[in-house]
Amino acid sequence: MAHYEDKSLKVFTLNSNPTLAHEITKHIGIEMGKSSVTRFSDGEVQINIEESIRGCDIFVIQSTSSPANEHIMEALIMIDALKRASAKTINVVMPYYGYARQDRKARAREPITAKLVANLFETAGASRVIALDLHATQIQGFFDIPVDQLVGVPILADYFQEKALEDIVIVSPDHGGVVRARKMADRLKAPIAIVDKRRPKPNVSEVMNIVGNIEGKTCILIDDIIDTAGTITLAANAMIENGAKEVYACCTHPVLSGPAIERIQNSKIKELVVTNTIPLSEDKKISKITQLSVAELMAKAIIHVHEERSVSRLFD
Repeated sequence: MAHYEDKSLKVFTLNSNPTLAHEITKHIGIEMGKSSVTRFSDGEVQINIEESIRGCDIFVIQSTSSPANEHIMEALIMIDALKRASAKTINVVMPYYGYARQDRKARAREPITAKLVANLFETAGASRVIALDLHATQIQGFFDIPVDQLVGVPILADYFQEKALEDIVIVSPDHGGVVRARKMADRLKAPIAIVDKRRPKPNVSEVMNIVGNIEGKTCILIDDIIDTAGTITLAANAMIENGAKEVYACCTHPVLSGPAIERIQNSKIKELVVTNTIPLSEDKKISKITQLSVAELMAKAIIHVHEERSVSRLFD
């Protein structure tokens, strides 16, 4: 393993994604910071930092994936512990930022939870957030501290590039994802198509029609989050019905809750490519799903932030 000499860079992990966190420290070339996260008998979180961190740049790795509230609370308590132990900077590395879909008032009397979570992290004492594919880019503006947003498209695009598929079309499952689809299409030098759908209520989607030419083509559906997999599987099935040759799908964050795995298994999707921003439990590791790692990207981002170098350069 390469060895990173600067002792003022320290990385700690909490409970959401320790496997990814250890992979990140391996890429950087440092040992994982020593800490423990335990529970008091009534369930309250107890955190101990087991080494001196005075004057250090600290990076805490924690996705706020399910159980989101537990993982958010762990992170907030960790930030407080680090602040009181005189850390120089506290950088929260969130491969997946939960509650991001509640980013505006869609109807009367709704909360804007993505902003509330941002406030909590800032109040706790975070100096910076590093996230991957925020559901809505404006969430960066919910924070008054720097937010570095990394993008997953290059990792997904490289995988499909290596597959050397022919006659491909990149497809956005809805209007909101067109920019993402365009980024991938530019990398793979392919045209795009859009699934035009209506959504009568949350987590229920209804496919309408397809804008763009997909007949006889290999379609790659791209989204940032796949949750219950309703949108993506309906879109895939509609594409086959509309003459597509085969359908692949990909996303950065495999939330995959409720009926998702069953839907994917029974859908027309040939392969679903995801990253490891959220770990897959054993029951989710089906043969149709391929998981790629974001560890190297996150390790580079941490080094760039610590050395005060540009993070956007990672995507040039």
